[in-house]
This record gives sequence, C-alpha cells and structure tokens, in this order.
Amino acid sequence: MKSDPRNATINEELAEFSLFLKCIFYNLWIMKPKTLVMSIVGRSNSGKTTLMVRLVKELKLRGYKLATIKHSHHHIELDTKGKDSWLYSQAGADAVVVSSQSMMGIIRWTPGEFLLSDIVSTYLQDMDIVLVEGYKAESIPKIEVFRTEVSTELVCQGDKNLIAVIGDKNPKLGIPFFHIDDKASSIVNFILSDLKI
Repeated sequence: MKSDPRNATINEELAEFSLFLKCIFYNLWIMKPKTLVMSIVGRSNSGKTTLMVRLVKELKLRGYKLATIKHSHHHIELDTKGKDSWLYSQAGADAVVVSSQSMMGIIRWTPGEFLLSDIVSTYLQDMDIVLVEGYKAESIPKIEVFRTEVSTELVCQGDKNLIAVIGDKNPKLGIPFFHIDDKASSIVNFILSDLKI
C-alpha cells in the first residue's frame, strides 16, 4: 500500500505548528520578566508608609509600573454603607467588582488569607515591582525601617532576606544602612542594583 504524500505535508505542518506554540509559550511564560516583590517592614509608627510613598514616587519617576500591598491583621472595610456595591455584598454576593473607564476595584470575601504569591500572580503579574508593607514572615527581600524612639530591637534581625535597614541609627548588622532622611533616589538606586533590575 502506498503512503499518501498529503500525510507527510500534514505531519510537517503539525510539527511546524507545534514548534510555533512552543515558541509562544517560551516567550510568554519562560522569558516573561518576573515581577519583583519586596517588603518594607518595621514596628508600628516607625515610618513604613512614609518610606513606601517616597519609594513609589521615585520609582514612578523612573518609569516603573508598580503596585503596593498593605498587609493588615485586622478586618478591613473597603465599601461604603448604602452604596450599590455594599448592598450587593450585604445581599450575599461573594465578590463585587466596581469598574469605570479608569479604575476597577474587586471586593471579595475569602475563607482565609490569600497568600502573597497568589495575590501577585493573580492580580499583579503585569507589574514590574510590587512593594509590600508587612508580610515579614515571607521569604522575600526586606528593608526594615528602624527608629530607636519606637524600639531598640529590629523586627527582622537575623532574617536572611533582610537586605538593608533605614533608620535613625545604624544597628551595624553588616548590611547596607540608610538614614531615614536620605534621598529616596539613593535608596531606589540600592534596591535596583541589589535586586538586579
């Protein structure tokens, strides 16, 4: 029985298409630059939020696409009583999305706390940088804000992921130290070089 020459052509086309799909997968998933996630940690009233705001402004000036995540141990209320979205939640909706031309918000009840990695991979994978306030137990690069008027001990002393300290006094840990009044540009230069961005 003779083989049909059309089968050879079909097989070649399938092989080419398979290679094409592998190239797309490689470029979209393997070669996709990974989103940098870094945490700013410290005790209450140490200046974490102030530092985060300074870093966000400096990174935006440099053209980075970034997000922030604030970790809270308390219940948070993201909706306004009486608004339509609040009424949907009160009626039992598990998730409410509010969307406009320039912004979208998702309010979603969860059975437990989302993992940081899930938040980033689900909602923020298109960001260059995600700055996190908190999540001190996560294995991600951390900068601690340390002020002696708030505490004499660091929150993350001994943590191998602690890459720098920013504060009013150098705790001499053998890692970079920046004074709390140093320019944000110096701190951002360090972050970008240390994390090789």
